[in-house]
Amino acid sequence: MTDLIRLVAFQGQPGAYSDLACRAYFPGVATLPCPTFEDALAAVRDGEADRAMIPIENSLAGRVADVHHLMPKSGLHIVGEHFQRVNHQLLAPKGATLDGIRRARSHVQALGQCRGFLRAQGIEAVVDADTAGSARQVAEKGDLTEAAIASSLCADLYGLEILKADIEDAKHNTTRMLILARVAEVPDVAEGPCITSFVFRVRSVPAALYKALGGFATNGINLTKLESYMVGGNFVAAQFYADAEGHVDERSMRLALEELRFFSREVKVLGVYPANPFRQTGMADLGE
Repeated sequence: MTDLIRLVAFQGQPGAYSDLACRAYFPGVATLPCPTFEDALAAVRDGEADRAMIPIENSLAGRVADVHHLMPKSGLHIVGEHFQRVNHQLLAPKGATLDGIRRARSHVQALGQCRGFLRAQGIEAVVDADTAGSARQVAEKGDLTEAAIASSLCADLYGLEILKADIEDAKHNTTRMLILARVAEVPDVAEGPCITSFVFRVRSVPAALYKALGGFATNGINLTKLESYMVGGNFVAAQFYADAEGHVDERSMRLALEELRFFSREVKVLGVYPANPFRQTGMADLGE
């Protein structure tokens, strides 16, 4: 199926970490920068792109805002996951030196993740809308006293030099990305470990969440992610997003979802997809 993928949409400017993730997961496939997450999802829904690569959570910053609201309404299906290591580079125009840098531009989170390095170097942090946009701006200005904090891909795209590599304070900074498509691609249950992602709303009764999730405990299903968020402007109507280890065709998962539906007003499976090997090989680096 991957040989039919010609274009992958992401939110951000060329060189963003989502762009880097697209190229890592789909080598040789063209990428489509989009202004917003909604635009990236719409590009797939409308047939402009074949896949969307959307960040859902970061090991330092937590969940990515808006994604939980947008995915259930998008009409798309989660068909894969990717864990992107975030390595921040100090980028500057050719001819600049580390000692000569006075200001570093980037997204507020990237600046915060490099706070220790910037303080040690005496570099002023300047907040911009995004990392790749900062790199583009630094390249266009050509000021040898100003740098950007962005990906290594930005150095290639905008003709910048890496004055200092991997300047992030936390060496486990990783973003989990979801790959979405117009058509579900449920793997065979025998192909290996899978993740089932779904959203649900419990009924308004005492201990509803406890009862709704009881089926996962009694059937030995591990929930790796469970988050609540408000919907419809109603402070008493929370919706939940969850990831569970297992496949919908397995009896244990089928029984757990049946019990969930009994105690819920609505349950929607967003995708069943292969568990990324990073879950086994890389989680130890995140302190799991």
